[in-house]
Amino acid sequence: MRGAPAADAAFVWCHIDGRDEEQRRWLETDAGLSAPVVVALTAVETRPRCEPIEQGALINLRGLGDTPEDDPDPLVSIRLWAEQGRVISVSYRTLAALAPVHARMDSGAIRDPGDLVSSLAVEITHALDPEVVALGDTIDECEASLDADQAWLNRRAIGKARSLAISYRRFVVPQRQALERMAQLDAGWLEDDDRLHLREAADRFARMAEELESVRERSALLHEQLSDLRSELIETRSLLLSIVALVFLPLTFLTGLFGMNVGGIPFANDPHGFEWLVLICLGLTALISAYFIRAHWLRK
Repeated sequence: MRGAPAADAAFVWCHIDGRDEEQRRWLETDAGLSAPVVVALTAVETRPRCEPIEQGALINLRGLGDTPEDDPDPLVSIRLWAEQGRVISVSYRTLAALAPVHARMDSGAIRDPGDLVSSLAVEITHALDPEVVALGDTIDECEASLDADQAWLNRRAIGKARSLAISYRRFVVPQRQALERMAQLDAGWLEDDDRLHLREAADRFARMAEELESVRERSALLHEQLSDLRSELIETRSLLLSIVALVFLPLTFLTGLFGMNVGGIPFANDPHGFEWLVLICLGLTALISAYFIRAHWLRK
C-alpha cells in the first residue's frame, strides 16, 4: 500500500494494489469503509461512474495503462473513494496517470480530495488525447493512400484503428458523464477550481468521444471502399484472363486442326505452309483483339 500525506497532514491519499491480499485485507477490515463501498472498490470489472454516498463519493475512472504487456484492456481502471481529508484508490493494473499525480502530491500541490481527483482526470485526458489523435491520423493516411494493390496492408491498419476506437469509446462516453456529475456534487471538499478542471476534462472527453465515433464511421467506410476496390481489381484481372483465353481458343483449334496426322491437310506440301499458318494466326489474333478494343472490353 502506498500512502501520501499532504504537506500540512490535513489530507491523506492511500493507494492499494488490488492484487495484494494483505492490502485488500486492510481495506476490508481497517479502512473504516462500509461494505458496499469496499465491494465497489474491489470489483474486478468496472465502468466509469460517480456515485455520491453520504459525505463521500465513489468514483471509477479509466485511463491508459503504464504496462501494456500486462493489461488485457486498452484502458485500465482505478476506483476511488473520496471524502473530507482522505482518498482511497484501488487498481489492479498500473495506470499511467498515477506517477505524475503522485509527484504532485509529494510536492504539496495537492491538498484535498478535489485536487487529487481533478488532477487524476486531467492527467488521464493528457495521456489519452494523443492516442485518439493518432487514430484519426491513421485513418487520414489510409484515406490518402487508398490503393487496391495494398488493400491488405490498409485493411490491417484500419481494422486495428477501428478496434481501438470502439474499445476507447466504450469508456470515454461514460467517463465524460461521470466527470460532469462529479463537477456538480454538493461536497465541501470540491472547490470551484476543482469543478472547473473537472468540466474541462469532461469537455475533452466529449471531444474525444466525437473523434472516436468519427474514426469508427470512417474506418467502416474505408473498409467498404477497399472491398469495392479489391472486387474491381479481381473483376478486371478475371476479364483479362477471359480475353486471353478467348484469343487463344481459335488459335488452339486451328493449330490442333493443322496438326492432325491425316492426308489432305492444306499446305502439307507447300514449302511456305508454316509461314502461311503463322500469318493466319496473327490475322485472327489482330481481328479478335480489334473486336475487344472496339467493344471497350480492354478499357480500364
